[in-house]
Amino acid sequence: QVQLVESGGGLVQPGGSLRLSCAASGSIFRINAMGWYRQAPGKQRESVANITFGGRTTYSDSVKGRFTISRDNAKNTVYLQMNSLKPEDTAVYYCNADIEISRYSSEVPNWGLGTQVTVSS
Repeated sequence: QVQLVESGGGLVQPGGSLRLSCAASGSIFRINAMGWYRQAPGKQRESVANITFGGRTTYSDSVKGRFTISRDNAKNTVYLQMNSLKPEDTAVYYCNADIEISRYSSEVPNWGLGTQVTVSS
C-alpha cells in the first residue's frame, strides 16, 4: 500500500510564496513521474507541473516562470515552490506519482488527498 501526503498549503497574500511538499511512503520499488495538479471550485482538475525520475520538468502556461517543481528521489518527495502567487492560483493542490511496487509490476498512478492554497488579501 502506498500513501502520498501533501503539506505546506495555507493562506497567502497576492505576490507571496508558498512551498508544497509531497512525501510518498509504503511499498515502493520505484517512482517514475511525479506531479502537481490543482482543482478550483467549480472547475476541472488541471495539471500544474510534472517532473520525470531524471528531473525533466514541464509546466502549465499559467504557472510557467512563477512555480518550480523539484524532487528528492532518496526521500521519495516532490516539491512545488510557488512564487508571485495570484488569486487565480487558489485551489486544492494534489500530488500525483506513478509508482512501481516491485520490479515485476507496472506503474500505477497514486494521488494524495490534497492541500488547500488560498491567495487573498
